[in-house]
Amino acid sequence: MKIYHQTEEFPESFFPVVTIGTFDGVHTGHRKIISRLVESARSKKGQSVLITFFPHPRLVLSDNRADLQLLNTTEEKYKLIEKLGVDHLIEIRFTKEFAGTSFEDFISDFLVDKIHVKKLVVGQNHHLGHERKGDFENLIKLGNQFDFEVEKVDLIEKNNETVSSSKIRKALMSGNIKVANAMLGYEYSITGKVIYGNQLGRTIGFPTANIETNNKNKIIPADGAYAVKVLWNNQMFHGMLNSGIRPTLDMHKHTTEVNIFDFNKDIYYDTITILFADRIRDEVKFDNLDSLKAQLFSDHQKAEEILKQQIILSVK
Repeated sequence: MKIYHQTEEFPESFFPVVTIGTFDGVHTGHRKIISRLVESARSKKGQSVLITFFPHPRLVLSDNRADLQLLNTTEEKYKLIEKLGVDHLIEIRFTKEFAGTSFEDFISDFLVDKIHVKKLVVGQNHHLGHERKGDFENLIKLGNQFDFEVEKVDLIEKNNETVSSSKIRKALMSGNIKVANAMLGYEYSITGKVIYGNQLGRTIGFPTANIETNNKNKIIPADGAYAVKVLWNNQMFHGMLNSGIRPTLDMHKHTTEVNIFDFNKDIYYDTITILFADRIRDEVKFDNLDSLKAQLFSDHQKAEEILKQQIILSVK
């Protein structure tokens, strides 16, 4: 997949088939649209073109940008899109000025004049341009005017609920990992560097790696204990993660730390990726370290059960 940061960089292409969106999460709904994009382009021996925006429009238009959290970093999003077979990705710089562009001007100036679009693939609820006026019916009218086809892809549902990035964010922030993963179509993950903590865990038999995530806008699921998988040095391990303020220790500083099972290596300052399988429990304040230790033994057992069950289901 070739990535362009200016539409002017995009080369002359035969039969460009285009889709447009922020694609935060690249979830099952997005995948249906992108798969149709790629399939449609290949059927015409053309080129699939995905247009997205940086930074995410929410980070530009919201009054509370510091509190906004997203499902993917830019790097994660582009890797997920590339795996779906897209030929070209055009990243448009999103500014408040650009936000004022009408859908008519965007279509004529960007899609028609610069990309020479032959087909536009959009989701069922897609709205383009200033004040979101570019709905399917209006896009059809412009397609007739500028001689390109517009195809609408139906929404995806999971458990009788329409898949959307906002619903996935809500599920993660309430700790509902199973719902989030089902909508995503893959296990939600965070990536970060292992940093020094207070090293108390090793004194009670549960050494942990404290994670400093690489993007402040990336969602960390709700505080609590989780069954996770840990990717380090291209190797996958089982583990359990705690996110929270560790009230038993009266630390009052939010940390994300993972105990990697059957692992005894120095990985300080290494980068690891945590894949969330399921939530075990809420974060709890225990009366003493012995009670905490007993709970951690129970959490370990529960995490192993969850992760082994996943292996069994994947084999079936």
